[in-house]
Amino acid sequence: MSTAPANWYPDPQQPGTVRYWDGARWTEHVQPQIPPQQVPSPPAQPHADEQRQGQSVAHQPMPEKPKVKLFGARKQAEGLLERNAHLERVIAEMGALDVAEMNARRAELQGEIARLQAQAAETAAQVLDIERNLVDSREQVEFQEVGYYRFHHPAENSVKLADEIASVRERMKQIQRDKKAATRSTKFTYNNSASQGKKFVNDLHDMMLTAYNAEAENAVKSVKAGNLSAAKARLEKAADRIAKRGKMVDVAITPAYHRLRIRELELAADYWMMKQQEKEADRARREELREQRKAEQELAREREKLEKERQHYRAALAALEARGDSEGAERVRAQLAETEQAIETVDYRAANQRAGYVYVISNIGAFGERMVKIGMTRRLEPMDRVNELGDASVPFRFDVHAMFFSPDAVGVETALHQRFAAQRVNKINTRREFFYVTPHEVLDALREQVGAVTEFVEAPAAEEFRLSQGTPDTSF
Repeated sequence: MSTAPANWYPDPQQPGTVRYWDGARWTEHVQPQIPPQQVPSPPAQPHADEQRQGQSVAHQPMPEKPKVKLFGARKQAEGLLERNAHLERVIAEMGALDVAEMNARRAELQGEIARLQAQAAETAAQVLDIERNLVDSREQVEFQEVGYYRFHHPAENSVKLADEIASVRERMKQIQRDKKAATRSTKFTYNNSASQGKKFVNDLHDMMLTAYNAEAENAVKSVKAGNLSAAKARLEKAADRIAKRGKMVDVAITPAYHRLRIRELELAADYWMMKQQEKEADRARREELREQRKAEQELAREREKLEKERQHYRAALAALEARGDSEGAERVRAQLAETEQAIETVDYRAANQRAGYVYVISNIGAFGERMVKIGMTRRLEPMDRVNELGDASVPFRFDVHAMFFSPDAVGVETALHQRFAAQRVNKINTRREFFYVTPHEVLDALREQVGAVTEFVEAPAAEEFRLSQGTPDTSF
């Protein structure tokens, strides 16, 4: 049986070596087993930190080295051998258990390291994002010090204008970053102090630029489709006032920055103009659909009425022929032919969407003598449409200058609209078919377009208007 120094015991996994037991667990320290006849030198003790490792393992203290008694030595030796074999089995089991626990712990630590690395990467990304936001916040604070705020511009919602307004705003921000939104003097002194003069000029510069930016923002928020010129003039006056008030220290809005602010204003007006055009186009489409439905309903009612008349005439004709009344039958045949012709006309009108009446009307009491409306209708009775136009929305009824049927009324109307496009009253909504022309000018255009015009009235009657003018109002 071999011997070993204190706390060093044979290693069953590596025969011929001994392993150190620190009182709680097996360590990694091993050395060759020393024969009993040799006097071993005390092995180096493991470091105290290493002895403290593995305290989580269940503490199992090794028994003290047994002392051999004088009597019963053989029996005692056999007992020691048996105990030593038991201990070797325990050591082997504990050694295997320790390695498994170490592998499990190693895998656990590797997983923890991977989780911490992922968390560190996420934290680093958050730090970068915070730093970017911090830079942007600092920049916003600097912009707000001169009155430049990030407000909602109407063109941001427009598919056509969103990119341009974003570009304009980015250029404005860059000019302000470069300190080129407004000029300032660098040689002004105050109380013979250059530093006080610089502070005075900077304060005045920031105050003037803040006032200008506020005026520009208010102009953008208040501009509409029809007041762009007034909004531009308002911003021009603001820039002129700043140049006059800051002349002594050279404080003035730079032309480049002013142009961008004007363009920002124009884009807002363009947006509202587009919105108005869309509304007018939608209203015109709805009106056109209503007119079309009315025409279709009129044609359907007329077709139904004519069909009843035809059946009536056919029945009457059969009865007259049965009685031998040839004269009466002849009259009914003529009426039946007229009815069938009318049915064909209705069917033609229903099938041909371009057929209809072109009309030229005016209302000098409402719009003056040099304005007419040129339109078309598919109604069976075109005057129904004219009467609708002269309802309570205008003070007087319309006068008709021309009303004629055309198989291509849409084409005739379009040609006349194109002829007088420059004289159109409403250049935004083309469904508003009023033009600054006289009836005589329209007559000349009609002659060129359709040839001979059967009937045309140049001088409007304007009966209601003329009677109203000739009868003074005595109600007050």
